[in-house]
Amino acid sequence: MRFNGIWKLAAAGALAVTMMAPGTMTAQGSDSVLKPAEIQKLLPATVFYRGQTAPTQLRNSGGVKLADGFYVLAALVDTSGYTTGVQAKYQACFVTEVPIKLGGQNLAAGFYGAGFLADNKFVITDVGGHDVLTVEAGEDPGLKRPMPLQVVADPAGGFRLYAGRKYVIFSR
Repeated sequence: MRFNGIWKLAAAGALAVTMMAPGTMTAQGSDSVLKPAEIQKLLPATVFYRGQTAPTQLRNSGGVKLADGFYVLAALVDTSGYTTGVQAKYQACFVTEVPIKLGGQNLAAGFYGAGFLADNKFVITDVGGHDVLTVEAGEDPGLKRPMPLQVVADPAGGFRLYAGRKYVIFSR
């Protein structure tokens, strides 16, 4: 009888650990949102785009470290030296080390320019300023503290890249 009681206690303990473990395991072995301080170690202070270099605003950055160690990063760029036409669609650098889905479309690994357009669109351009893809952007009026740029987990899965209250969803 005593032996049977020990097994029941051990089984209950194992069940409790199993119920807690998935959250713990996913925190260690899953994708994680990075803070700007972590991104400062990864992105350069200046980036090349459309024939010139511009400083990145690393304090206004966001990104994700994927479970397999690859990154998806974004940082606002000081575009004051560019024409207004370039500034309209180039507000940030966007780096992905792996192919991702962005707004439901496929985006290959690479270094890109990115920007939120006035008509609720989000555009990705190559470093020459040529459009690579354009997707619909969402607006989040319920966002409590909008920041110039941030990345947060999306409640439906994947992540949201925000510029103020505008956002686009990306996932692996």
